[in-house]
Amino acid sequence: MVRVKICGVTTPADARHAAECGADAVGLNFYPKSPRYLTPQQAAAIVRDLPPFTAPVGVFVGQPLRQVCAIAYQLGLRSVQTYDEAPPEDDPFPFAHVPAFRVKDAAGLDLIRRFVAAATERGRPPAAVLVDSYVEGEMGGTGHKAPWHLLAGFDPGVPLVLAGGLTPENVAEAITFVRPWGVDVASGVEFAPGRKDPAKVAAFIRAAERAGG
Repeated sequence: MVRVKICGVTTPADARHAAECGADAVGLNFYPKSPRYLTPQQAAAIVRDLPPFTAPVGVFVGQPLRQVCAIAYQLGLRSVQTYDEAPPEDDPFPFAHVPAFRVKDAAGLDLIRRFVAAATERGRPPAAVLVDSYVEGEMGGTGHKAPWHLLAGFDPGVPLVLAGGLTPENVAEAITFVRPWGVDVASGVEFAPGRKDPAKVAAFIRAAERAGG
């Protein structure tokens, strides 16, 4: 079974719809430069409206882990997704930590392996790793595909979440090719940045469930 995260949700209605369609998680973006940026107050309204078994995940860029965890605690998030090149010094527990990596070549996979090994040595392996496409100056949500050819058969030692350029039309192919633990989509199910297309969300989740069931 492949897990599905609908990322960059900005309204309670979009979050509810994703949950009703079967999403395992929704992503709340706290990166101020993102068109999907939310304040903690805006995010609270979304978390409050989620059904109990849909996990809210916070997405953070360039913030100290202590600050990340403080926001996660305030909002009752389940997981935190961060962009780091080295494991954080602080322990993210009780939040599941999902470091995200923008990969363009084999060196990117080596970085992931080193990250997981170093975190494991500290007794804090990540709950999963997310692999996104590399676009200069952009931190996710670009619509560009990750390098599937590199990721086929790649085992980072923890669950792998595939992101980057996924759509209702290609997610089944991506799952068949890469065999990830989970998939993550933002721009591929939108009609505008941060606004989800209900039909695309439903189609994406159905396609992922059929391919990874």
